[in-house]
Amino acid sequence: MVPPTLPLPSAHMPRKKSPHPASGPPGSPRGARRGRLTLPAGLSAGLGYDAVGMSADHGKRVMDRLPRIGCVFACDEHWWWIVPAGSHIGLVWPAVTSYAVGAFVGSPSGPRTARTSRNPRLIHRPEGDSPYTPPIPLYFMACHIAGVMPCWSVTE
Repeated sequence: MVPPTLPLPSAHMPRKKSPHPASGPPGSPRGARRGRLTLPAGLSAGLGYDAVGMSADHGKRVMDRLPRIGCVFACDEHWWWIVPAGSHIGLVWPAVTSYAVGAFVGSPSGPRTARTSRNPRLIHRPEGDSPYTPPIPLYFMACHIAGVMPCWSVTE
C-alpha cells in the first residue's frame, strides 16, 4: 500500500500563525505590542538571539557582578539582556526573569510620563563584536538574586 501524500502548500491553504504575534505575550495587557530588539550595527549574531528580562534593580546588580556583558536594553524599569538563541532549553529561568524567544519583547502599557518610554533603548554595548551576554553566568546570577537553586536538565 502506498502512503498518502500530503498536499503542497498553496495560496488556498490557511497559513500557520506567526510564532511572534503583534500582540503581547500571554497575560500581557490587551493591546500591548511586541517588537524585536534591534542589535546595533557591526555586531554579529550568528547564533540567533533571544532576550532575558528582569527589573532594572536586578539588572544593576547583575551588571555590577558579571565579568562579560553583551547588549543590554532598557524599557522603563525593565532591562533585557541579549543571549544566544535557545538559552532557555533545559533551564528553568527563575520567576524574577522573563525569557523572550527571538527577543520579541512587549511594550509597556499605560500613559507615557517623564520616567517612561515605549521603545527599548540600548544602555550597554559590548566592547567586542559579539552582542551576547554568556547565558550560564547570567542564569546563575538570576537564580542567586531570586534566592532559588539553579535547575536544569540534559534531556528536553
